[in-house]
Amino acid sequence: MSLFDKLRTQKLLSFTLILFTLSIGIVIGTLINSGVKAAKDSTIAPGATPLTIPNPVQLSTTFSQIAKQVEPSVVNISTTYLPKAQPRTGNRRQQQRLTPPDDDDQGQGDDNFLFRFFGGNPFGDSEPGQSRRGEALGSGVVVDPAGYILTNNHVVDKADRIQVKFMSDPTEYDAKVVGVDPLTDLAVIRVEGKRNLVPAKIGNSEAVDVGDWAVAIGSPFGFQATVTAGIISAKERDIPGDTTQFQHFLQTDAAINPGNSGGPLLNARGEVIGINTAIASRSGGYQGIGFALPINTAVQVYNDIIKNGKVTRGSIGVKFTPSDTDRARNLLRANNLTEGVFIQNVAPGGPAEKAGMKDGDIIVSINGKPVHDGNELVNTVTATPVGNALNVTALRDGKRENFKITVGDLAQIFPDNAGGNAPEGPSKPEGTQARFGMTIQNLTQAQRQNLGVKESGGVQVTSVETDSFAEEIGLVNGCILLSINNKPVNSVDDVRRIQGALKPGDAVAFRILVQDRSTKQWMSEFVAGTLPNTPQ
Repeated sequence: MSLFDKLRTQKLLSFTLILFTLSIGIVIGTLINSGVKAAKDSTIAPGATPLTIPNPVQLSTTFSQIAKQVEPSVVNISTTYLPKAQPRTGNRRQQQRLTPPDDDDQGQGDDNFLFRFFGGNPFGDSEPGQSRRGEALGSGVVVDPAGYILTNNHVVDKADRIQVKFMSDPTEYDAKVVGVDPLTDLAVIRVEGKRNLVPAKIGNSEAVDVGDWAVAIGSPFGFQATVTAGIISAKERDIPGDTTQFQHFLQTDAAINPGNSGGPLLNARGEVIGINTAIASRSGGYQGIGFALPINTAVQVYNDIIKNGKVTRGSIGVKFTPSDTDRARNLLRANNLTEGVFIQNVAPGGPAEKAGMKDGDIIVSINGKPVHDGNELVNTVTATPVGNALNVTALRDGKRENFKITVGDLAQIFPDNAGGNAPEGPSKPEGTQARFGMTIQNLTQAQRQNLGVKESGGVQVTSVETDSFAEEIGLVNGCILLSINNKPVNSVDDVRRIQGALKPGDAVAFRILVQDRSTKQWMSEFVAGTLPNTPQ
């Protein structure tokens, strides 16, 4: 190798060594800078780990599928009320309380919070029954491709014009009422001129369990096809203050508001399980408690309406004490019973009276089958065709008696549901103090004539002490006390004698007469309670 070749090789090695040294230096410098930056970053969020976005995954489509399936069947209902010569005195449409209205109470107080909801103009103040033209909104659900729609009676009640609007169709179609049933607050209407209607699928409300998913679709405040979801909160819910015997609601927390009235409540399969009817609210809007009439009840009403134009229910002509009350339980207990239906009044001239039944009888069976409570009695009688006979067994004075009763028409026997109230008695008449917490007096024949009391025997209650046993069970000033635990009362001494045989904890049942404020007629009534430990 020549000298020149050696020098060239040496320079190449030197250049390579320098280049390698520089590369190492750059790498070391980069590592040092990264470490410094990391140290600085760690002082801002010590121990933090960067977040990552996962790959897209499709979530459950159950509710969206229900909406797509049922929305074409849910309609918006608008009603028009033309001016009338005189203001209407019927139920208010925007917020109709389920509890009876009080002339002196304009919605103030904690108990007045139950509403049947029916949205009027959500952005205006017109209301049906006013002197000017009124409009209101509700919902409904198509149940037959021929144009038949289920909704609430209070949605279409006394409307001069009914119009129906479908989803994705701006046309408003006229509709007519086929029939209504005020006792269940249901109505059937029919829309004409609309083709290819999609009926909703009917479910079975008996299959519903508390905790099941529930979906509501309707037009709250006029916002059509609004979908909300929740669960079934309770079943067989009887609304406090609601006196009807035919409405036992499904309760839900699915958001429903004024305007949802008449729309469907659905299960997770998109089947109709109820017709949204009412809410519990202190504001008039959604507060987590809504009520839907079970579809099984609605189907029975619907079938009767499309067949007969109305609903005909059987009745035997009796009024009874609601079985879920303390009064009913105490009345039964006073007769050594735990089940049965205590009859408060037998309608004059009604089927039960014609068969021989009397006030105070306790129905224990019908056609040989035990009757446990009032609901069973109502269901059995109303399901029996008018004109058919029932074999009713009742307890009277501790003995069982049988009555063959021909079922009559409820609408003819009880044309209205108005009940009498207890009279206002005299302020502070003289009388004898009774241990139940009341003052009583004997009645002379002249007093009976003046009062219009036709029944013999009895003493008059002249005052009732506040917070006493008598007040608690419902005895009132001016009522006539006829018997205690089925023992006749003809004088003050009779009351004292019967009291002497009672001890704390005993059930005590009273038969009394109270005067109807409107008719001034005396009506028989039964009240009962458990005698307290503290003497009164």
